[in-house]
Amino acid sequence: MRKNYLAILVLIFLGAWSSNAQQDPQYTQYMYNTQVVNPAYAGSRDMLSFGLLGRTQWVNFDGAPKTGTFTVNSPIGALENMGLGLTIVHDQLGPAVESNVTIDYSYTINTSDVAQLSFGLKGGLDVLDVDFTKLNIADQGDVFEQNVDSKLQPQIGAGVYYNTEKFYAGLSVPNFLNTKHFEESEISNIIGNPNNFTGQTTAAERLHYFMIAGYVFDINENLKFKPATLVKVVSGSPLEWDASANFLINEKFTIGASYRWSAAISAMAGFQVSDEIFIGVAYDYQTTDIETYSDGSYEVFLRFDVFKKPERVLTPRFF
Repeated sequence: MRKNYLAILVLIFLGAWSSNAQQDPQYTQYMYNTQVVNPAYAGSRDMLSFGLLGRTQWVNFDGAPKTGTFTVNSPIGALENMGLGLTIVHDQLGPAVESNVTIDYSYTINTSDVAQLSFGLKGGLDVLDVDFTKLNIADQGDVFEQNVDSKLQPQIGAGVYYNTEKFYAGLSVPNFLNTKHFEESEISNIIGNPNNFTGQTTAAERLHYFMIAGYVFDINENLKFKPATLVKVVSGSPLEWDASANFLINEKFTIGASYRWSAAISAMAGFQVSDEIFIGVAYDYQTTDIETYSDGSYEVFLRFDVFKKPERVLTPRFF
């Protein structure tokens, strides 16, 4: 049964890839992984910052997505009003492995003593490999006869990002040139109802808009509360919306929960190991039929900061 679903996943993947598509992986800890979707975030933390995220989705489901990301960014220039960063995303789905490497650049304008508005550009390459020998297919069609080896596609994106010490908001399009390989909501709809698969799940050249926002409330000197949200809008596809709420206790411990509209509920926790190191973990429970065939999704995040200004250590930012 799971092999049948894997074949469906591959067909979805190929149907979109044939239209020069690109997959955008899903993240639960998106509030810490902003640079992946918005280049204007680069340099906004006013320090050299490294991020590493690993995600295993739909555990025990054959061919399920596995994603790893690496980001680094820092303010640059004499006035430190520019940011420069590197983003690497490695994503695996069944027989397909996709990696992209982008350079992120931002230019920041101080709109007040405490607020900044940044404009960002993202550019790089996407590499796709598909090994059909990993599939157990009874009827080999033409589509499965030739592997895809290191297919290159360019990636160009842009974004804007506004932030203070307590609030942030952003709007971005990570890639103007390509669309997605598949939509998680579409796959979840097919699981348990294979007859829903029509062989066409995405249209060519659809832009993906990401909107993010969050605010930090000081409950008292030892407790902070941060609601955050991410909205993804794609023409012709259902709205994808994530809402989360996190508490920061004694500037050390983070605990919270998240809800992905019609898809999953999540639990999150984090620990500020030192002034420089933060570790976060997340678990997703699918609210769709796919949970019947999997044991949820897991995510781990690590951030390492190199402070240029000692005062930054005294007031760590909660995003």
